[in-house]
Amino acid sequence: MRLLITGGAGYIGSVTARLLLAQRHEVTVLDSLLHGGHALLSLYPDTGFSFLRGDVRSSAAVGSALDGVDAVIHLAAIVGDPACARQPELATEVNLAASLQLLELTRQRGVARFIFVSTCSNYGRMLDSSGYVTEDSELRPVSHYAETKVAFEKALLGMPAGDGPIVTILRLATVFGLSPRMRFDLTVNDFTKELVTKRKLTVYGEQFCRPYIHVRDGARAIAAVLGAPAEKIDGRVFNVGDTGQNYKKAEIVAMIRAEVAGDLEVEYVHKDEDPRDYRVSFEKIERELGFKVTRSVADGIREIRDAIEQGVITDPDNPCYRN
Repeated sequence: MRLLITGGAGYIGSVTARLLLAQRHEVTVLDSLLHGGHALLSLYPDTGFSFLRGDVRSSAAVGSALDGVDAVIHLAAIVGDPACARQPELATEVNLAASLQLLELTRQRGVARFIFVSTCSNYGRMLDSSGYVTEDSELRPVSHYAETKVAFEKALLGMPAGDGPIVTILRLATVFGLSPRMRFDLTVNDFTKELVTKRKLTVYGEQFCRPYIHVRDGARAIAAVLGAPAEKIDGRVFNVGDTGQNYKKAEIVAMIRAEVAGDLEVEYVHKDEDPRDYRVSFEKIERELGFKVTRSVADGIREIRDAIEQGVITDPDNPCYRN
């Protein structure tokens, strides 16, 4: 297939592009390079790769990128609660208005498939903390970031049947692991980095629970949707992760302690300001698409530890590793 990945130079996008090129798809990346383009350098030798620098808000840039495309994987966004809270108007422009424009241009061009990479943050805070939310559970966003994701999901699911591309929504668990566009502002990555480099960590809201998924498994889920028959994915929503990988922050710390040698100082500060607290069921994607994760949180901790300890990443506190 000929694929367009918006935001393909990012944390998830750069991993996804590599995986899909390895599967012999042709991949075009559209990215404004807000966080640089170094993650794309190793893709250039692949004859199936092409890059277009452009802002997803630009109809001209998007129109050029859509030429001859069979499917769109939409990742471009202002990502994360802090970034969206800092610039809420920009977040609305990029995450919602530009996404709606992209969808309309995709429809006009007759593109066959549209995959929207959303987030489990849309669930916000569970009403019943003893259970698990599913794709049919109420969405209760508690951040501007999640609100923009929910609004675009509603637009996708509200499209008239047959009027546009085959649409699939993937709500990813909180992502972790190594990526060519590395981020250390994600929980597992951040906690591991702090305890490896500084031997101490302050944890806020250790009681809050969330699901986690390795970045490569997130990319594999996208590939699984691309390879699925239309009737299995059209207008469908899938949580992406593993039900066994729902953890409280204190449990993440315990796993890091098991992988990082020596004395570690951890201070827990009880905090109620961040109300995101949810456990997610991922039975649907396994049952209907046969998708299973291949890497655990412990696997991610080990690879991050090794990359730092062996000098692959020499300055993990550099601001380039944060959104």
